[in-house]
Amino acid sequence: MSYAIDVNVLLYASDSGSKLHDRARTFLQESIEDAELLYVPWPVAMGYLRIATHPSIFAHPLSPTEAISNLEALLRRPNVRTVAEGDGFWDAYRRVNDEVVVRGNLVPDAHLASLLIQNGVTELWTHDRDFRKFPGLRVRDPFEEPLRGKG
Repeated sequence: MSYAIDVNVLLYASDSGSKLHDRARTFLQESIEDAELLYVPWPVAMGYLRIATHPSIFAHPLSPTEAISNLEALLRRPNVRTVAEGDGFWDAYRRVNDEVVVRGNLVPDAHLASLLIQNGVTELWTHDRDFRKFPGLRVRDPFEEPLRGKG
């Protein structure tokens, strides 16, 4: 079994001012200690670096060095893998677009959903409800469900 995480999980885990911070940190800690494969798609990694260091989004943005360090620590874990677009990605993206009207802010979500589905990763942990629109993706919310090892 394997699963992926969305950028919001990483951001809440880094944002000590968020009311979801403790829960996100616990979820992330359990995930990296788990034997299951945890996928961090490259768009999620880059989104984390973009948002966590952005002074207009984070009240206390991370320095680029801090954000890169956090990401490197995660990617070094033995059960963590990255995932990227491969040959045939455009066909996967088009299939997702055939099932859901994709425009505006839904475009990056469709990108991530297509990327995961193309690579056989069908479970995504995220606080973003928009991902529930994509057939073929099991969406779970770490802030509404029991944490990974407890349910």
